[in-house]
Amino acid sequence: MRGPPALVTCRLAYGTVEMLSPCPFSDILAPMLELLIVLGSLVLIGLTGLLTVVVTPPLMVEFGIWVLAAGLLMGIPAGWWYHVMLYRTLAARMPVPPQWWRRPVDLHPLLTASEYRRMRPGFVAGAVGFLLCVLGGTAAIAGMLVLRFSS
Repeated sequence: MRGPPALVTCRLAYGTVEMLSPCPFSDILAPMLELLIVLGSLVLIGLTGLLTVVVTPPLMVEFGIWVLAAGLLMGIPAGWWYHVMLYRTLAARMPVPPQWWRRPVDLHPLLTASEYRRMRPGFVAGAVGFLLCVLGGTAAIAGMLVLRFSS
């Protein structure tokens, strides 16, 4: 039976904060997770290229542009609102560091659990919108490349 998670000190670019350790094996899992994300991205790009050859290239370009547009329509407002909420929450109790918006995830440990729960939907929606933009852009580019270099 495991005990409660240990308190760890998290040093950020903006200061030091004590928080609960999310996982006792995080030093081992973090590099593996990054490797899985890279491999998954490469497989996704390869499958997109394969799908472009199987499906007609003009249809793939159209699909890619629609997915890209959906990602923009979803990601931009959600990401903007997430940044506004994060700024308002942190500015109420501390000076927000200059250029904080470049790496807002570094500020997540400074949030309380309830504040983080409030931020999470906008954060996830913005990330999903970004992912859709990347997927749609890759699909559209792959379709255009097949059109350009076929026959």
